[in-house]
Amino acid sequence: MNDPSDTYEDIINLPHHVSRIHPHMTLEERAAQFSPFAALTGYEAAIDKTRRRAQQELEEDPFTRRPYH
Repeated sequence: MNDPSDTYEDIINLPHHVSRIHPHMTLEERAAQFSPFAALTGYEAAIDKTRRRAQQELEEDPFTRRPYH
């Protein structure tokens, strides 16, 4: 039972399964399933907008404005 060659002995020579319901996927379709995607679409733009707004508020507020050297 601990011999690695016995692990799949009962199924190793079976024919490859071919679905009768689902058509075969092209290489492009299969690759698309594993390609990275932007889960947070628009997140970077929202962060940049908030950063610009906060920076502008700091620059316009006389109490937070730092003197230039």
